[in-house]
Amino acid sequence: MKDHITRVLVTGGAGFLGSHLCERLLQSGHDVLCLDNFYTGGKRNIAHLLDNHSFELLRHDVTFPLFVEVDQIYNLACPASPIHYQNDPVQTTKVNVHGSINMLGLAKRVKATILQASTSEVYGNPTIHPQVESYWGNVNPLGLRACYDEGKRCAETLFFDYHRQHKVAIKVARIFNTYGPRMHPNDGRVVSNFIIQALEGNPITIYGDGSQTRSFCYVDDLVEALIRLMQTPTVCTGPVNLGNPEEFTILELAELVIRLTGSRSKIVRMGLPQDDPERRKPDISLAKSTLDWFPKIPLGEGITRTIAYFDELLRSGSITR
Repeated sequence: MKDHITRVLVTGGAGFLGSHLCERLLQSGHDVLCLDNFYTGGKRNIAHLLDNHSFELLRHDVTFPLFVEVDQIYNLACPASPIHYQNDPVQTTKVNVHGSINMLGLAKRVKATILQASTSEVYGNPTIHPQVESYWGNVNPLGLRACYDEGKRCAETLFFDYHRQHKVAIKVARIFNTYGPRMHPNDGRVVSNFIIQALEGNPITIYGDGSQTRSFCYVDDLVEALIRLMQTPTVCTGPVNLGNPEEFTILELAELVIRLTGSRSKIVRMGLPQDDPERRKPDISLAKSTLDWFPKIPLGEGITRTIAYFDELLRSGSITR
């Protein structure tokens, strides 16, 4: 059944996650306004959508006000990998704070429901495992990752204050590691790093001893969860953990990528970055009970699809190293 709300704004819509969300929203019959400043997003990600009469692309930076008429806002705009957000930490904080204020102001003016793409990084290096939404986190406010971690935490604060003070309808999703086609090839994340290194026959670089864990959710599953959260009654504000509760060590991921690519790459170890979380696993009990959602695509299947994407990029010469 088609939702009656059709005008949807997706900030960061030309990024990895945003492009998949735009595609899915169009398939559901929505009119989609994709907003991006192309700092990390790419036109290639949404090129196949440009001829769709229900799709509109706008180059814009969310740190500046925006005046449009929409019914729903998915606020995904923010560099999400350490390489990119540490490259300009001040701007990263501005995107999270000024960008949130601008998008919340827009939502207030047009009475739109707004969803914030928050992150598992709000938990920092967690002292409880798995992480539940009631956990306040263990974050270094002065570290190299603070521009992103604390920026996202402040964004959540703004969302709930706008909700309490101005009655803005909000949804807050805490997204755990997500992967799949259209990931930025040079974003430094383990999935894209390992796959490209394996396909090129280069050493697989593991930081630390590889015993640190992550939980990897395929992008299609994550997009389904975001849409379900947006469609829940307004009283369901979140925050809601969204991710795959299956936990893998970084070493296990590297070995899986080597096996699925048929690569002869060797594993090499490097020093652990500052404030790198030791364990990361979502408790998704709330998502299961509220959204009737659970990720369906196993890691092996998702990695195989992602390998095929990067293999095609490498063969076409689309990746510059």
